[in-house]
Amino acid sequence: MVSLASASFSVCLFVFLCIANAQYYNSPLKFFNVLDYGAVADEKRDNGQAFLKAWEDACQWRGRSMVLIPYGTYMLRSVSFEGPCRSLMRFVIKGVLKAPTSPSLFNTNTWIGFRYINGLVVKGGGYLDGQGASAWPYNDCSKNPHCMPLPVTLRFDFVTNSRIHHLRSINSKNSHINLFACNNINISFVRMTAPGDSPNTDGIHIGASTNIRISRTVIQTGDDCISMVTGSRNIDISDVTCGPGHGISIGSLGKSPGEFVTGINVRNCTFIGTQNGARIKTWAPSLSSEASDIFFGDIYMQNVNNPILIDQQYCPYPSCSNLGHDNSKVQISNVTFSNIWGTSSSKVAVTLKCSKLVPCKNVQLNNINLAYHGRGGPATSSCLNVIGASYGKQSPPSCL
Repeated sequence: MVSLASASFSVCLFVFLCIANAQYYNSPLKFFNVLDYGAVADEKRDNGQAFLKAWEDACQWRGRSMVLIPYGTYMLRSVSFEGPCRSLMRFVIKGVLKAPTSPSLFNTNTWIGFRYINGLVVKGGGYLDGQGASAWPYNDCSKNPHCMPLPVTLRFDFVTNSRIHHLRSINSKNSHINLFACNNINISFVRMTAPGDSPNTDGIHIGASTNIRISRTVIQTGDDCISMVTGSRNIDISDVTCGPGHGISIGSLGKSPGEFVTGINVRNCTFIGTQNGARIKTWAPSLSSEASDIFFGDIYMQNVNNPILIDQQYCPYPSCSNLGHDNSKVQISNVTFSNIWGTSSSKVAVTLKCSKLVPCKNVQLNNINLAYHGRGGPATSSCLNVIGASYGKQSPPSCL
């Protein structure tokens, strides 16, 4: 039985926490304006130290705090904002932030980073200009094992219970947004743009993260609109417009042992002129890994080259040309493609190319209506090493 003293202590603690919580949310919001810390919107001087000083003071403030970057154009070199902080943090970007263009400043994997923070909000309607054209010629990693790292525009490491919304990222040098070891992140009303031929400019790259929600976002870039690699779990993607780009991709998986992606839900999305639509890719050859419980549904494809694609022979480098096929060890299971319609720019609109060693299991095609946008007859489908079934309308005719 619970003693009277213990019950009284619990009640007192609950009341104290309620009062403290009410005091926090009723306290006035304190602004930490970067201009008060020496920031200058002249597009020339680096504002990193001013931004960091504003962050440090806001992070230590015991009440509600906001770092404010007002209207204007600010030059900013690589900077990382770190916690933990004493309160929930708001980082509000009203102005335009410009990344450096000198190659001597590219040798970093991050332009603007946030680390070890709980309860962060990044918003404001401002622009993040990565000035990527100055760096893209240096992206030669496919043929140079000693290539220099190029900075991600926005990197979030070990960030929890946070929101990123109402921002614009343009011409990133590498990915626009990268999430690593994050939990409970909500991204919405963000627009990411870069030329369709810009290298490795993924929109949102997710790894080792759980409970991520992406919605009402436009991604026009040169690589995957959204890519999910190992450790991605419980990812919900909705109302995303993708194109140009390489589609929404799971993988590639299997380069290291024990990689996994699970619990992916992609729905109510639009793909326009992309290289791929709904894609799962694994290395060949690969090490034992797993991709499971994946749903792509209610998706419109407009002139997409590979609208539905499972590729277990993925290897984009010339060194792969002499390797054997069908030797991926990544088990793909419980995958559904449902209510997907529109046009394909290639004749083979549905490609399910799985591994001979570990065939895909429980793959379902439900109400597929994809027409070939070209000459030479209707669209077709192609299956290899797949165990599954099809339901409802199937155009092209199902190969399952």
